[in-house]
Amino acid sequence: MQSCEISGDSTDDPLSSGLRRKRQPRIVVIGAGLAGLSAAKALLESGFTDVTVLEATDRIGGRVQSVKLEHATFELGATWIHGSHGNPVYHLAEDNGLLEETTDGERSVGRISLYSKNGVAYHLTNNGQRIPKDVVEEFSDLYNEVYNLTQEFFQRGKPVNAESQNSVGVFTRDVVRKRVKADPDDTEAVKRLKLAMIQQYLKVESCESSSHSMDEVSLSEFGEWTEIPGAHHIIPCGFIKIVEILARSIPESVIQLRKPVKCIHWNQSVSKEIERVADHNSDLPEEDKGSDVFVECEDCEFIPADHVIVTVSLGVLKKRHESLFHPRLPEEKVMAIEKLGISTTDKIFLEFEEPFWSSECNSIQFVWEDEAESESLTYPEELWYKKICSFDVLYPPERYGYVLSGWICGEEALIMEKCDDETVAETCTEMLRKFTGNPNIPKPRRILRSSWGSNPNFRGSYSYTQVGSSGADVEKLAKPLPYAESSKTTPMQVMFSGEATHRKYYSTTHGAVLSGQREAAHLIEMYQHLLQ
Repeated sequence: MQSCEISGDSTDDPLSSGLRRKRQPRIVVIGAGLAGLSAAKALLESGFTDVTVLEATDRIGGRVQSVKLEHATFELGATWIHGSHGNPVYHLAEDNGLLEETTDGERSVGRISLYSKNGVAYHLTNNGQRIPKDVVEEFSDLYNEVYNLTQEFFQRGKPVNAESQNSVGVFTRDVVRKRVKADPDDTEAVKRLKLAMIQQYLKVESCESSSHSMDEVSLSEFGEWTEIPGAHHIIPCGFIKIVEILARSIPESVIQLRKPVKCIHWNQSVSKEIERVADHNSDLPEEDKGSDVFVECEDCEFIPADHVIVTVSLGVLKKRHESLFHPRLPEEKVMAIEKLGISTTDKIFLEFEEPFWSSECNSIQFVWEDEAESESLTYPEELWYKKICSFDVLYPPERYGYVLSGWICGEEALIMEKCDDETVAETCTEMLRKFTGNPNIPKPRRILRSSWGSNPNFRGSYSYTQVGSSGADVEKLAKPLPYAESSKTTPMQVMFSGEATHRKYYSTTHGAVLSGQREAAHLIEMYQHLLQ
């Protein structure tokens, strides 16, 4: 582990000499997503004047990306406000009139988010048959009962047996299968349908969790994720409006777009290496050359800072942590980054001239009958489309037109991202023809899809607690550097926020917002004597 101690030239004061002279601290926020903007907004509103936000891409919002096509706005990223009671995102939307056009159907309740709670989900098999509604309801009740059991391992401290491999997927598949097979009232044909539905439900769950498979999600930790009470809300004018509200009070000069960061040099206030690095920047004032932190950008600019708030995704940290930090991160933080999980959940929007689905249908769920006894949810590359779990109907059609939103996750989502639009549209159309039994379904007039996994600035959609990880790893990820409580350098030089750093609300937009506010609050408390 890297030492946080420095040479005897430093002061006993944990704040640098410049800060003791009541100079405003220089704060750099890396990333202009919800976490970064929330942090910057809170800092500026508290009186900090030297705040810079560095954003690698050409837009703000991070994993919020609303695309306007003609009359409608489509969400490639965050779509729902999950819960209302005490949810900062909900209150931002409500206070700013963003929910005035949200229909009653777009205030869905229940565990799974829906574009509309009105209507019925059609569960169709690859043989072109619709599974009877009563069979679906019976299976859904059973699955949800077992799902509730998965929550109890964390919430009630129940021990996990070896057979489950501490996996949500393994446990769920095993328990549901045993109960389905033991039901004396079902025919063998009905049992086989229900067994095939297990895999379809687990695919939906994987898309919700943004995991490759629920087999990879920790059973013992699954129940720590906390649901905020209230409905799931859609913002008709676009989730990007939340981003714009956060950015509204941030001066344009604070946010630098197209400014990717190459390396964060931390804990180096008296290091000859940092002095050498600083010398490359001829415009750097002499007083800045002793800074504790330097942010090295890809364009070769070195920005001195007292504190850096890192809001990049867990996927970026997994890929780049070795080169992104110098000195390297402590082993404890590296282990947390490696243990926690992040995968890709992508959307595929298909727009049709006319609907081929009935007016009561709110989604088409794909049930592959040949997967009744399957253990794995990994497919050969050429069968990537089997991971598409469903297509939801966007509602109301007066706003969206006739549009379906498909869901795919994991390694198969990455394969989909490599395909061109024509291939994806054709493949999805063939699937819809096969499962509906309607060979005359036309190709869509337009396709729009996300690509979070292959985007180097995100490398995934959002985080989950992987088998072998725990909430303690989330806390370790969030812990600021340097660690040493007795360090004589400036504390909290490098801070971490973003959805993956929130122990209860990881994977959510409100988790991202709250994590940014959390790190800002630490600095506000540290410098309250300067801000009064």
